Amino acid sequence: MGSKPFAHLVSHLAKHLLNYLVPRKALLGGLLIVSQIALPALAPTHAFAAAGLPNFADLVEANASAIVEISARRTVAARPQLSDENLEELLRGLRPDQRPDIQQQDRVPMQRGAVGSGFLISADGYVITNNHVVEGADQIQVTLNDRRVFDAEVVGLDEPSDIALLKLDAEDLPYVEFGDSEAVRVGDWVLAIGSPFGLEFSAAAGIVSAKGRSVPGNSAYNYMAFIQSDVAINQGNSGGPLFNLEGDVIGINSQILSSTGGSNGISFSIPSNVAMNVVAQLKESGAVERGLLGVRMREVDYALAEIFEMDRPRGAFVDGVMDESPAASAGIEDEDIIIEFNGHEIEYFTDLPFYVGQYQPGTEAAVRLIRDGEVRRVMVVLGSSPTNESSVAVVDTAPERVNPLGFKVAELSDETRQVVGIDGVRVAQVEDGPGREAGLREGDVVTSLNRETVTSVSEFAAIAEALPESGFVQIRIMRQGQGTTLSIELKP
Repeated sequence: MGSKPFAHLVSHLAKHLLNYLVPRKALLGGLLIVSQIALPALAPTHAFAAAGLPNFADLVEANASAIVEISARRTVAARPQLSDENLEELLRGLRPDQRPDIQQQDRVPMQRGAVGSGFLISADGYVITNNHVVEGADQIQVTLNDRRVFDAEVVGLDEPSDIALLKLDAEDLPYVEFGDSEAVRVGDWVLAIGSPFGLEFSAAAGIVSAKGRSVPGNSAYNYMAFIQSDVAINQGNSGGPLFNLEGDVIGINSQILSSTGGSNGISFSIPSNVAMNVVAQLKESGAVERGLLGVRMREVDYALAEIFEMDRPRGAFVDGVMDESPAASAGIEDEDIIIEFNGHEIEYFTDLPFYVGQYQPGTEAAVRLIRDGEVRRVMVVLGSSPTNESSVAVVDTAPERVNPLGFKVAELSDETRQVVGIDGVRVAQVEDGPGREAGLREGDVVTSLNRETVTSVSEFAAIAEALPESGFVQIRIMRQGQGTTLSIELKP
């Protein structure tokens, strides 16, 4: 609505209001004079001008052909059935007329499916989606916007960033371009295209609500600073793109914050600059390596800012420097406040691991910090993050027994033992079985099994082999710096 029609409407309503109030001027007193002022003048006309809201139709039309639907299937072992002898024993106590017509079926594996979204980033068939959409899948199918279906090959998976890179055997495919996520501003319009609840190629718009959001994940090392938006993201949108108005991908939809499982208008997307870094490494080696500084840190609050005579709270307060870590070698000390890392300002303490994770081990980086009221600059050579460890060591069990726990473990590196400050083994892969049912996650550190201390894979294997064939056993784990005990039910 233009400003003039609105002003006319306000004036018209004001006249009717005055006609109603004039007989009651005794009640209004001097206020009546104020009420006779031209009311439209109180409301600036530019505030009611046409808002010029964007039309997303052209953006959707130009990019929809590069959006894909991901279908991931995982094979799950069927539940064991009664043997013919046990079944006959069970039925023997029943009269013939009470016996149900039970037929034993072959123990065939069951298929569990997951549906997500993704998008093409090259004409030769590279596809990006979320790691959690395809992790552990036996078969991945990608459906294009034109309804063609391709089997996808996994090029690489990266759990800390929740990014998966897939490859289709195809050429001359439509694709989208990445934009600069650093240039995104709070309040910018954004658009998501994906398959919420399996409703393929659905579009939803909103604005950027915040940047640099840290959301707890499965990894104890939080290398992500999400873009938060109010776009309606639901189950099935995972892995789809978040566009700016220029049609560039500035985020990959990854998580929602919800009390109901549906969209509450709080969604989180992986910044495109992070995705480009991860994709480049996955293409080159199939894995992602991240740097490590080696400090424990916390937020600089108002009290700390006052104590250290800062003009305002900012930066990452160094609570502790790990022995023999890159930070220790560079001369970083306890109670230093890191305000810049390799040219990136550290506003909140969660910014530091995010930026450190963008560089590979061996990178020399400049760190600016505040110590004793003075700004200092040190150079640090980054170490290797514990998330870089490969999952190669597997629990060995007796040949006649199937792995009763349903998960595999790997050794902790010396660096990880130093950073985490504990001994144990890392959960490298969780399959369907007792471990998953008990709540184990990849990345958990197992410190004891069946009340026996675990310090190596060989110790873990020996304890696992001696476990009873059925019953409950305790397992002690560390997750995100917190210890907890889980109960695993073993089944014959």
